Amino acid sequence: MSKLTKNQKTVTAKLEPGKAYKLDEAAALVKEITFTKFDASVDMDVRLGVDPRKANQMVRGVVTLPHGTGKQIRVLVLCTPEKENEAKEAGADYVGLDEYVEKIKGGWTDVDVIICTPNVMAKVGALGRILGPRGLMPNPKTGTVTMDVGKAVTEVKAGKIDFKVDKFGIVHTSIGKVSFTAQQIAENAKEFLGMIIKLKPAAAKGSYIQSIYLSSTMSPGLQIDPKSVESK
Repeated sequence: MSKLTKNQKTVTAKLEPGKAYKLDEAAALVKEITFTKFDASVDMDVRLGVDPRKANQMVRGVVTLPHGTGKQIRVLVLCTPEKENEAKEAGADYVGLDEYVEKIKGGWTDVDVIICTPNVMAKVGALGRILGPRGLMPNPKTGTVTMDVGKAVTEVKAGKIDFKVDKFGIVHTSIGKVSFTAQQIAENAKEFLGMIIKLKPAAAKGSYIQSIYLSSTMSPGLQIDPKSVESK
């Protein structure tokens, strides 16, 4: 059996097996058990008591994290020329239409979010097989298909994220960086969880939030007591 490293021993000493932590406790602890040389992401996984195969139990939404994600979000805006200046002034990294449609057809997807105007959806829709599997397809429900491209870019850059329950009933997202303070991590997590609770489908029966785990890129997962969150 391999020996534990110094960092692994530190982590083991700080964790209580089987304990479900309060959110504020976990937000502080995740910083203490992360030893990466880079600024690791802080992730949250929430298992829901829904059946995503049924349309009336799908959970999908958007939320703006109060402290952002800590990540530089690369935004592509696909629009006609009259909207290009608005997108650029709002901070979009890439702006255009036909040239980027062709680049995407060639396999380029080096962006985090794509925003487009409704009048170009015919061209964007043809990219569905490429963008869909990567989670990049613009969608009116998440505010990424809009004529107000300036506002959409600003919101994304400020920390607006969209999330969707997967086929296993789990919602996964990054809510910040280890360099954030424990309070910032906790406040981002509370905002995210609060939105999930608001989106509870009427058709969902039984326990809605079944489990919550907080972790960093290289740390063990910290279980959070769902009751302490749902009661807020």
